[in-house]
Amino acid sequence: MHPDSPLLTTDDVAHRLGVKPTTVYAYVSRGLLPSRRNADGKGSLFAKHDVDAFVAARKRPTTPGIQTGITLIKDGNLYYRGRDACVLARTASFEAVATLLWAGDLEHVDLAPNRSVQDLAGQVIAPLPLSARTTDRLRVIVAAAAAADPLRFDTSAAAVIATGRAMLATMVASLPFASGVTPMAVYERESAGTRPLAEVLWHRLTTEPPRPADYEVLNSALVLLADHDIAASTLAARVAASTRAHPYAVVSAGLAALDGPYHGAQSGLAHALLTEAMTRKDPVATIADRLRVGGTIPGFGHPLYPDGDPRAGTLLEMLAPGPVRDTATEIAQAMSTRPNIDFATAALALHYRMPADAGEAIFAVARTAGWLAHALEEYGDRPGRFRPTGQYSGAEPGTPTG
Repeated sequence: MHPDSPLLTTDDVAHRLGVKPTTVYAYVSRGLLPSRRNADGKGSLFAKHDVDAFVAARKRPTTPGIQTGITLIKDGNLYYRGRDACVLARTASFEAVATLLWAGDLEHVDLAPNRSVQDLAGQVIAPLPLSARTTDRLRVIVAAAAAADPLRFDTSAAAVIATGRAMLATMVASLPFASGVTPMAVYERESAGTRPLAEVLWHRLTTEPPRPADYEVLNSALVLLADHDIAASTLAARVAASTRAHPYAVVSAGLAALDGPYHGAQSGLAHALLTEAMTRKDPVATIADRLRVGGTIPGFGHPLYPDGDPRAGTLLEMLAPGPVRDTATEIAQAMSTRPNIDFATAALALHYRMPADAGEAIFAVARTAGWLAHALEEYGDRPGRFRPTGQYSGAEPGTPTG
């Protein structure tokens, strides 16, 4: 058992796993879950660390037939093609990491938007209501860009990489400025493709005057979110690529899966939690109130990181000291599990006065690079290889339906 981990009772573990206490004892008897006898000799105690690891193993999805050389999660760390992602977040541009994911080389290549497609996308998203989220606009922009590209079905590696660079730049540059006003001088510089993507995205998410260090924090968030093995949205992207869908369709598939409340929306929920905590003298009371009514605490725990999400630690450390970071730290210290990347991006958004959906938007832009990297792998494999068969559980043919 882990020596420094909090201890849970059998009932606690059963509730966490959603099973009966007898099932917990079955896991122990089969050697799947370590335990020790309680001091009174009448029950068992379980290290929370061991329970978290057991939950991670049970929940980890299996994706038979997918072999990838892009991302590795091992021993609590995240690697992009063998390079520590947390180190890259502090030392490399998002553009360089995108090239690493796509081509294996850590090389910075500027991302220039397609000016005509940018103008088209701006016209297409203009009628959307103010209530539309940033990711809603991104989905429309990608669809418009696809319709404007007659060569979109070219899935050769060189074409996909070129399309990916233009798509990423156009996605961000087509978004409206946070101020609601388009500074012409900034527009011209961005169109030239000489501004880092993090700088372009900054002005779409906040009106806060940035310092160079602030751009670096946003760049780091993009790097840390660029890929994460076969997440749900990545699987959707790979399935689309296996049918030889074009790169825009691959990204659209990823964006569709990302829209689920159990995937991309988690940062927004953590943002609401932090916002509430900031208004109280005792931020921990926010956690206590939610736990008292049986609510969940968004932004904590990750099934692939029983000892804590390293991406969250890296990003939170880069935030400048202040009320948001202090509140986030106090809440994190009060929790028995460590924060994940959704909590960290929520803190980033709140710190820089970005909207609640900013974390989801950063996620979507960043993960576009990963989706295209996985598409490149799929384009090199046999087409249409994802065709599972269902286990039918309905009425047998000829059975009366009443």
